[in-house]
Parts: sequence; C-alpha cells; structure tokens
Amino acid sequence: MTRPVRHRRRAGALTGLAALLGTLAFAGCGIRPTQVPVDAGPAPSRVPCEVSGDNRSAQPQGVPVRIYLVCASQLSLVDRTADIPAAKSPADALRTAQALLAELQKEPSSAEREAGFATYVRGGISVGGGRASDPAGTLRLSRQPEDLPAAALSQIVCTFAESRAASAGVVVLGGPGAYAPRAYECTGVTRDRPAEPVPTHPLTSPPPSPSA
Repeated sequence: MTRPVRHRRRAGALTGLAALLGTLAFAGCGIRPTQVPVDAGPAPSRVPCEVSGDNRSAQPQGVPVRIYLVCASQLSLVDRTADIPAAKSPADALRTAQALLAELQKEPSSAEREAGFATYVRGGISVGGGRASDPAGTLRLSRQPEDLPAAALSQIVCTFAESRAASAGVVVLGGPGAYAPRAYECTGVTRDRPAEPVPTHPLTSPPPSPSA
C-alpha cells in the first residue's frame, strides 16, 4: 500500500516542479503572466447596410432617386422616390437638388434604421440657384458648406454628384455670404470616410452647363 502512495506523491511533486519551472521561464523572458484579456479593438459592425425588400414601396409616388446615407461610418446608397421632373432639361438641376436635399433631411424609415442607416443632414437647410457672377451650374446653400458637419456635406456632395444637380460629377456649391463658390468632388475616400473634409478644386474656368 505504501508504494502507490509514494508514486502519487512523486507524480504530484514532479507536476508542481514543472509548473514552477514554466513560471520562472516565462518570467525570465521579461513577460509577466496575466489573465487580463487583450483589447483587440471594436468588434466588427453587424449592421447589414442594406434595406430588405423594396424601400420605395413605402415612399410617395414619384421618380426613383438614390441618395447617400451614413451606415457603419461610410456612405451607402439608398433608393427613394422624389417629386422631380422625369424629363431632363437644364432648368431641372435646381429642382433636382431641392428634392434630393429634402430627402436627405428626412428621418430614415424604420427599414432603413434597422439596416443601420442614418443622416447627418439636418432640417433648416435650403438650396437655391447661383448668382449672376457665379459659374454656370452653381448651387448656393442657405448655410456655408464648410460650416456644415463633414458627414453632412459628404452626403450632399455625393448625392448631388450622381444626379442632374451636378455637371460631369462636379458639384459647385456656395453659401449665403459673399464667399466664392467651390467645386466639390465625391471620391472613393469621401464615400469610405465621410467624416473627413470633402475634396475641393479651384474654379479656374466655369464648369460645363448641366445640359452638356
């Protein structure tokens, strides 16, 4: 009966010695053992950023349009309908811009919210035509563009850039003050990081007319 007891004691001693040697070796490397979990950053977003079904079915009758909303810190297209002329003409640029801006200021529908969409374009912003001294195709907001939150301006620029409100993808925006308008462009960086400043270009020559 004594031999099994001694055997168990010897095995237990060897196990304890091995654990002690492992701890010493770990400490000898200059690393202190810890059980605190390592922060690997935020978990990946699980929002789908895609509205299930036809989102336009819940919208009023009108012309199908696409606007940019923010989802998972990026700009994503959403289908809507808006009351704008179906026929293309140079005079429609302003009406298109006004209708799209109104859509951007609406609160996302329940389906859009469930998909993770949000808008940073708040109410109280309007858009009008340019002045006589402005380049052709200029749109002037009721607030200075650079005074808007970067994400809101990114939404406006990218939404206008893919519509009749822009000329060759360039959106010329000004504000209510005496400042000269600027040419804004919706780039891949703008869509991926809308919280960053929107790229601008100097207006060395008037952009093409919206009818071009």
